[in-house]
Amino acid sequence: MKEPNFEVTMNEYLPLRDVVFNTLRQAILRGELKPGERLMEIQLANKLGVSRTPIREAIRKLELEGLVLMIPRRGAEVAEIKEKSLKDVLEVREALEELSVQLACEHITEEQIVEMKAAAEEFRRSLRSKDITKIAQADVHFHDVINAATDNQKLVQLLNNLREQMYRFRVEYLKNVSVYTNVLDEHEALMEAIINKDKAKATEIISIHIANQSREVTGVIRTKSR
Repeated sequence: MKEPNFEVTMNEYLPLRDVVFNTLRQAILRGELKPGERLMEIQLANKLGVSRTPIREAIRKLELEGLVLMIPRRGAEVAEIKEKSLKDVLEVREALEELSVQLACEHITEEQIVEMKAAAEEFRRSLRSKDITKIAQADVHFHDVINAATDNQKLVQLLNNLREQMYRFRVEYLKNVSVYTNVLDEHEALMEAIINKDKAKATEIISIHIANQSREVTGVIRTKSR
């Protein structure tokens, strides 16, 4: 296996298994561990300076997220980004996010409006960092604020479960700096619709927002598969 270009960063507040999981997860999302690359427990353990147990536990969690596949007689390898998987995830996300923005129009408080605006500004600032992890996390936070404003914990839980499966596609989308202007415009329009309690407009904007992401990432997947 090619020597992976990443290191583990210890965190005194997290168990070792979570630190290893986060390290491998970010390595996959950033492309340091590439689709189709085998995950050899011994090599990864030596590279990160840990035992094989947290490596094995991390690989199991990555498999649950769809980032790793277990291949018979081969072991674990980084999953390819599949167009069908993208389509399935985004269809579910669109339905849930449309409901989310509609409920946010009904229930958002003044404090949450302030938080939403702050999250949008945080995302805008993150774009200047050129740090794809930071940018993706800021985008997630913006949408999380809107989801929290629904006052529906079951919906928030479903969206949180989907978020992990969505994260890889979000990273691929945000790697393209040419989409940033559109994303900022869509965030602004979505906030305005929610503040004005315009359900129809908010639903239209979130649908466009997700469709643009789907189109961009589909193009990336098709290009890589050639």
